[in-house]
Amino acid sequence: MLKKLLFLTIAFISLKASAQNNSDEQFIKDNYSKSEYDIPVRDGVKLHTIVYVPKDASNDKKYPFLMQRTCYSVAPYGKDTYPPRLGPSPALMRDKFIFVYQDVRGRYMSEGVWTNMTPHIAQKKSKTDVDEASDTYDTIEWLLKNIPANNGRVGQWGISYPGFYTTASALSNHPALKASSPQAPISDFFFDDFHHNGAFTQGYYLTFPVFGIKPPQPGADSWFANDFIKPEPDGYTFNLKMGSLKNFDQYYSKNFFWQETVAHPNKDEFWQKRDILPHLKGLKHAFMTVGGWFDAEDLYGPLNTYKTIEKNNPSIYNTLVVGPFGHGRWSRETGHTLHNDLYFGDSIATFYQNNIEARFFKHFLKESGDGKTGLPEAYLFDTGKKEWKTFDKWPAATAQKVKLYFHPNGKLDFSEPKEAKSATAYVSDPAKPVPYTANVKQMSGFTPFEYMSEDQRFAASRPDVLVFKTDVLQEDVTLGGEITALLKISSTGTDADFFVKLIDVYPDNEKNHAFMPDPKTVMAGYQQMVRSEIMRARFRNSFEKPEALVAGKMTDIKFRLQDVLHTFKKGHSIMIQVQSTAFPLFDRNPQKYVENIYKAADSDFIQATQTIFHQAGAASMIEADVIKQ
Repeated sequence: MLKKLLFLTIAFISLKASAQNNSDEQFIKDNYSKSEYDIPVRDGVKLHTIVYVPKDASNDKKYPFLMQRTCYSVAPYGKDTYPPRLGPSPALMRDKFIFVYQDVRGRYMSEGVWTNMTPHIAQKKSKTDVDEASDTYDTIEWLLKNIPANNGRVGQWGISYPGFYTTASALSNHPALKASSPQAPISDFFFDDFHHNGAFTQGYYLTFPVFGIKPPQPGADSWFANDFIKPEPDGYTFNLKMGSLKNFDQYYSKNFFWQETVAHPNKDEFWQKRDILPHLKGLKHAFMTVGGWFDAEDLYGPLNTYKTIEKNNPSIYNTLVVGPFGHGRWSRETGHTLHNDLYFGDSIATFYQNNIEARFFKHFLKESGDGKTGLPEAYLFDTGKKEWKTFDKWPAATAQKVKLYFHPNGKLDFSEPKEAKSATAYVSDPAKPVPYTANVKQMSGFTPFEYMSEDQRFAASRPDVLVFKTDVLQEDVTLGGEITALLKISSTGTDADFFVKLIDVYPDNEKNHAFMPDPKTVMAGYQQMVRSEIMRARFRNSFEKPEALVAGKMTDIKFRLQDVLHTFKKGHSIMIQVQSTAFPLFDRNPQKYVENIYKAADSDFIQATQTIFHQAGAASMIEADVIKQ
């Protein structure tokens, strides 16, 4: 009966979504006029732009602009073809704005040369000094002068790479630009997407044609479509058989982004120029940065974009919103909000769109714009209690730093270890790396997704994964804010990776919820990943100048996991897992120091014994912010 009810519920949601899409598309045709322009910018390049203007726009009824700039195409092209939706949400589409979509330079129908993460030029000395900020400034100028019945205000939004363009475009500081919402924005490719703390995100190996093939000329088609690697069903085996990273050259020898990645293994000037965060100062308009707690692609970006803007621009309107979503999933309603096996409630995306996002844009683009939106500084979803929380500051002003210490026999608690000598060791073998997921199909996907909340029982039983767990909690514990791993390690090798996972262990009597995507899953004893991150030991002191480990020497490894807001409920336990591989999400460390891991030979990969110390004077721990309820 439950299975039948679930099937009928899903079918109803699908039909409702289909009907909504048809209704939205008809609404667009009935209420918007579409025009296409090639807008000239200061260096003579023309940027292809599609503008949708409400049909009732007039001198007596003026509308603001709401713009998205993207490298992923503004299709459909052609005056008489309309998209199934406009803007960030159905609510804003029906409230009516002048929606603007632009292909960034060098992509699809726009002229010019494209580069990944366009370096920002702070001091522009000539018309040839162009970047996303200058292209946006010139675009806004053209729109204000050439699109009638506008009210002189501009807002912008974008998710993922378009989120980066939103951030970079905000640096135009055009006086008409009143509101920007970078959503899941990339901020720095050395920490977002293609790398985590310098470790290469091998799970992205299929995506390189999108980012590393230059188009022969402007056009509507995806010119890189024939350059994709055909994925095999078993991504773990495929990547393991591939061997060292240099073997990907057989597919990507002419891929400029792959070659740039290989040539710049450290955070040198190449990557530093593509880090947008140092430029986020002198901003004058309102920001709302949006992210998802389970965003496998861009979680570093939104958290650090918000924090950097807050630090450098304390007087502007700046807010943060993070929900129980994967990458960009707040932009589409699914009815029942799930991530992997976890159910968080119903219509959460719609709540965000109607009560948070729409309020932000309407206030600054149509209403007074005085900053009195009624929204909090931070609107965040507690993924343990499964409810929204509001904060006047993030991390929360009431948060207190606590330390969770590793102890012998896999114990974890808030007291320091007292043993004079105590450590746990494991053998890390690159020939048999720990899989990052039990879902083999996910390993062949275009990008990873589900692992961010996945049950970790598949890893806990491996001898090359250390497990530390608290006793059953006697009261709720809310971790809300920043998390730092502080490890005392030694290795028999001269380089190593450490992948640390924060896990919520469910009680043995936990019941399955009504919307389980896989009926074979058992929530009793579930080990929910709450947060994880990898650190490459060579970068422990500097991401620009790597250093080998001294074999056998005790060494400090300190690194940040991304923020959380998660209540570990009474009756649950807190677990930490430590391992040295998470394959093929991240590339394998040879464990023998080589100058450039992208050029390492298969023969460079060796087994190594990794030791984690948990003794007096050399305690490994997790430092976290705790919010007292």
